[in-house]
Amino acid sequence: MVFKKMLSAFGVGGPSVDTVLTNSNTRPGLTLDGQVNLVGGDAEAAIEQVVIGLVTRVEVEGHDTEYAGTMEFHRMAVSGPLKLAPKQQLSIPFQLPVPWETPITDVYGQRLHGMTMGLRTELAIARAVDKSDLDQVAVHPLPVHERILEAFQRLGFRFKHADLERGHIRGVQQTLPFYQEIEFFASPQYASTIREVELTFVTSQRGVEVILECDKRGGFLSAGHDAFGRYQVAHTDADRVDWAQVVDGWLRETTSRYGSLRSQYGPSHGHGHSRGHGMGGMVAGAALGVAGGMVAGEMIEDAFEGDFGDFGGDE
Repeated sequence: MVFKKMLSAFGVGGPSVDTVLTNSNTRPGLTLDGQVNLVGGDAEAAIEQVVIGLVTRVEVEGHDTEYAGTMEFHRMAVSGPLKLAPKQQLSIPFQLPVPWETPITDVYGQRLHGMTMGLRTELAIARAVDKSDLDQVAVHPLPVHERILEAFQRLGFRFKHADLERGHIRGVQQTLPFYQEIEFFASPQYASTIREVELTFVTSQRGVEVILECDKRGGFLSAGHDAFGRYQVAHTDADRVDWAQVVDGWLRETTSRYGSLRSQYGPSHGHGHSRGHGMGGMVAGAALGVAGGMVAGEMIEDAFEGDFGDFGGDE
């Protein structure tokens, strides 16, 4: 009996956890619904709490280094302390609100290259190891996101890559400790002035702040550089305007007024590779966002690294 108790403490013959999502597809501002199914082990277990959390992969830049880590950015307890009898089955329903700023992982049913998202379930058992379960989640764009992404496509831009950069964009109200960059190759009609464009959405209940970073080509006597633009749109604008025309206007304005924006955001760090420096001068320091709105602010570098498997395509 003593031997069995020891095994149970190390997870062998202990309780198991399996989370089932009603639908693994969601959008920013909506919910993820499902239930956590617990099955008792060989002995009674004292469970301290059951917690679910959204996790994703985030790029972090340090002193001339860059690495990707798994970060939990939103969590909720679905149960407090409870006793689970041997072999007892228990289902706990939940409804997790998805933050407005949650990055988009899928567009038209296709995973954006570079994006990962999962729902982690944590079973904290008294005096024993945490048991966990990880489920893949797909976050689809809201209508206004979709129209803007469509506009880039209509203007001939080709999607390159998406990732999450740790940090905050100066002057933008952010609740999450990272922001998404969706990168496009310039279309032929813009190729003479722009190499690539990075698009960032910072979404709230009211609308979306759209940040553009254009990697401008150099001229005969000038070096290439990054140009930035920031635009506010309301959710209600989704079907009211010709988005290709609007985005074209944004791009022309952004690339033509580099001088004033440069002084506003500070100098950019090089061009053609903003991933290492976030949004260049717009990011207020690499250490930002460490405590802002985060769950303890830690990067999760543990068993869950492997559990992502191959989501996000070719990590």
